[in-house]
Amino acid sequence: MAGEYRLLLANARQLVLVCGHGEQYLLREGMARLDVLHDASLVVGLDGCIKAVGPADVIHSRFAGATFESKIDCTGKCVLPGLVDAHTHPVWAGDRVHEFAMKLAGASYMEIHQAGGGIHFTVEHTQKATEEELFTTFKHRLERMRRAGSTLVECKSGYGLNLETELKMLRVIERARQSMDIGISSTYCGAHSVPKGKTATEATDDIINNHLPKLKELQQSGEIHVNNIDVFCEKGVFDLASTRRILQAGKDTGLQINFHGDELHPMKSAELGAELGAQAISHLEEVSDEGITAMAKAKCAAVLLPTTAYMLRLKQPQARRMLDEGVIVALGSDFNPNAYCFSMPMVMHLACVNMKMSMNEALAAATINAAYALGKSDTHGSIEVGKQGDLVIINSSRWEHLIYQFGGHQTLIDYVIIKGKVVYKNESCGTVSSY
Repeated sequence: MAGEYRLLLANARQLVLVCGHGEQYLLREGMARLDVLHDASLVVGLDGCIKAVGPADVIHSRFAGATFESKIDCTGKCVLPGLVDAHTHPVWAGDRVHEFAMKLAGASYMEIHQAGGGIHFTVEHTQKATEEELFTTFKHRLERMRRAGSTLVECKSGYGLNLETELKMLRVIERARQSMDIGISSTYCGAHSVPKGKTATEATDDIINNHLPKLKELQQSGEIHVNNIDVFCEKGVFDLASTRRILQAGKDTGLQINFHGDELHPMKSAELGAELGAQAISHLEEVSDEGITAMAKAKCAAVLLPTTAYMLRLKQPQARRMLDEGVIVALGSDFNPNAYCFSMPMVMHLACVNMKMSMNEALAAATINAAYALGKSDTHGSIEVGKQGDLVIINSSRWEHLIYQFGGHQTLIDYVIIKGKVVYKNESCGTVSSY
């Protein structure tokens, strides 16, 4: 087949499709048997989408007369879909390394929060930071996520709490979305905490009457693009009634519901999310049996965050129970000043060891199901013709090494590719067109 194409990946030892029949998500049985091709190649077109996937000899014969902007010989290597990080808080100023020491000494998350630390510490620093300062650190963090294989990242606001700073954070996210080669799903999280000097009811009224109308105005003018609305539904923060009001108001302006629920206390967040038609709910360490059943029935994704449970010494989310009950299980890093992890390979490893997921399940949860949690599994999360050419190449003959090697991704990942363009190449690799 003659013509011009952006990229040829040739002769991969394993090419992990994850799924290959247009599935929007995978449940337990589908996650257990991922689609994997051996000695395979793929082609990405000039539009950044995958044009062909299959046995190497078939692809090479079919595209014998074609020209490619780039070619990579993947002999002995594995190709996987780009990883999807379904939950991050990456825009902020002022780290909280001092609080890590407090936690190690026994202080709980809420004890630190009530003492003026936690979210409020970060809010104070983020409010004072300039937009340029926030963008510079955000860009650096996204680059580190990308080097670890993430090609689509959910990015929240939520360290402003007042309208001015929330919009500043959303503009920073929008700037990265337009200027960087990485997929971004933008989330308004103005209800991340109750601002000092306000009650939860006053904060809720402010969000509904002031924040969301302004967001809608800026969305319509094209100044920002926001995909999701988030609330921290938690005892001492936003109760179930306030959460309902904010999420419904956000949904009414066209935002997907994707929120924090049942993390520290059982709040019936899962039941609420299922009722409101939420796309996803994160955390769920304290989810009820009824909540799990409701999420499965509503096809509401559970975004589990093993790094958070690990670092905060919380009860592990019930991944196995959710899988057995038919919940769509996804993964996220929860990168934030309180859980400082950029690496989805490490998240997958922790999901396997601490949440008892298999490696197949963890990969599906960090690709197709994480994409579903963001409403993007029609374009991301698997290697299929027509989907975006977001790919990771590792220098191993078995794809499982990406999870097995805890912290090994820095030398294991050779290339990260987005829309068929190499956006990260390991220094140990040769020239890109080495085929």
